[in-house]
Amino acid sequence: MRLRHHLAGLVWVWLVATPLTALAEPPLPAEFIGDLERLQQQLQAGAAGEVLQHAESQSRRLAGGNAADRWASALYLQLAAHAAARLERFAEAADYLEQARSSGEASSSQRDRWQYQEAGLRLSAGQHEPGAELLADWLARHAGESDDYWRMARTLAGLERWDEAREWLSRATAETASLSPNQRRLGVAIYQHSGAGDQALALLGGELDVDSPAQEWRRAAALAQQAGLDQQAAVFWDTAWRLGVFSADEDLSTLVRLHMAAGTPARGAEQLQAALEAGEVADSLAHRRLLAQAWQAARDRQAALAAWQALAERSGAAADWLRLGQLAYAWGREEAARTAWQRAASLGAEQAEAWLTGLDRSPPQARLSER
Repeated sequence: MRLRHHLAGLVWVWLVATPLTALAEPPLPAEFIGDLERLQQQLQAGAAGEVLQHAESQSRRLAGGNAADRWASALYLQLAAHAAARLERFAEAADYLEQARSSGEASSSQRDRWQYQEAGLRLSAGQHEPGAELLADWLARHAGESDDYWRMARTLAGLERWDEAREWLSRATAETASLSPNQRRLGVAIYQHSGAGDQALALLGGELDVDSPAQEWRRAAALAQQAGLDQQAAVFWDTAWRLGVFSADEDLSTLVRLHMAAGTPARGAEQLQAALEAGEVADSLAHRRLLAQAWQAARDRQAALAAWQALAERSGAAADWLRLGQLAYAWGREEAARTAWQRAASLGAEQAEAWLTGLDRSPPQARLSER
């Protein structure tokens, strides 16, 4: 409802920008001028319903008369549009202006003014396609303002005409010194859907701070990933975690995986280990496994082997002991490998027996390639 009142206010500003009597092109009799001025005063006093009824009746009565009558009929139609807009009957108001535009007595400049107003009314009424066509046609012949460009971009985005929306967005941003949060979100959506992920990322990333919603940080990271910028995605997520925007266990797990994808697994491992030690996240097998994988990806042999051993001891899974043995053997820790494989074999891992046999037969320098 607040939006509808806002739209009604905007439309009202458009419609009353020019006094009715100042529009008289063919000379009007004094009785028409007086009646129009009286109705306008009544409208400003809040009698929109009465004004609408009288203006519509007068317009019909005068439509078939002489030039002055026909011009007065068009002005009564504009006044009817004023009243209908006040009543938030935007589609009806637009129809009145469309009829007024068809008047042969109106100058081309006046018809243009009515077209601009009709476009705004149709957009306010939810008639997005005809509203956009009217406004685009008007802007092709007139210098618009940034609000007009934003209105076009927003409307075309709503119609999922993303490439066209992007063109209007470019004009809108060029005329706007500082974007509002809503404008920035619209711009990001348009760039994203029109295939300009790098521009969406630049637009979104420039304004993120501690007060930005979590979904904005998530969107920034997702855009970075889509653009193949894994390091930037990790930076966004890392920053959000440090600012406290993200705090859930799954958020930290995602952060570690992003660091692994970005080539900075040690950073992710350090953060997860610190959180586990501080009790900030659940000390679960899933977190312990992710920690071991991150240290392994970082090629920190001591930390990785310690993490895999801690995991294997807690899980009691033969597969974890088997993996620990493989890593230890690949890194030249034969005794650690033997111990791990013996534990795996005791838990029923048939592969462990083969590894142990191979260990006894292999020369000391033989090593598995690191995986």
